[in-house]
Amino acid sequence: MTLPTPAPAVTRPAPPARRSATWAQLIRFALVGAVNTGTYYAFYLALLDGAGLPYVVAHVIAFVLSMIGSFFLNSWFTYRTRPTLRKFLLFPLTNAANFVITTGGVYVLVDLLGMDDTYAPLVAAAAAIPITFVVSRTIMTRPDGRSTEAPTHPVRG
Repeated sequence: MTLPTPAPAVTRPAPPARRSATWAQLIRFALVGAVNTGTYYAFYLALLDGAGLPYVVAHVIAFVLSMIGSFFLNSWFTYRTRPTLRKFLLFPLTNAANFVITTGGVYVLVDLLGMDDTYAPLVAAAAAIPITFVVSRTIMTRPDGRSTEAPTHPVRG
């Protein structure tokens, strides 16, 4: 006697409301990215031309300042969550992910696919948005691990 094979597990797509909320977050994330890029560039030029700092120093300072601004904008505007020290300390991982993806993407686009190096960074940056969004969303929406709320079940002694 042969037993019937169980049907494969069916994964259901996310409910429309959750998908809609995720798309809204992705759009807000991209908007924050645009503001962040403009902020970085404004700081960079002010430090380079206005303050006369060497370009590497201007870049590092502008990068750190814009990353701090990006953290708070993403906390309050994109994910509508409370900024915490844990999230602040983990947030640079989003920039690390973006750096790895865009650097590898530029290499592939220019050296392997022959794309013009003027436009390759823009294409690589656009390709990095979904992955960077997932990393950012994971960091920013994950609970901190310590709940300040009372337990919902009775404590047994």
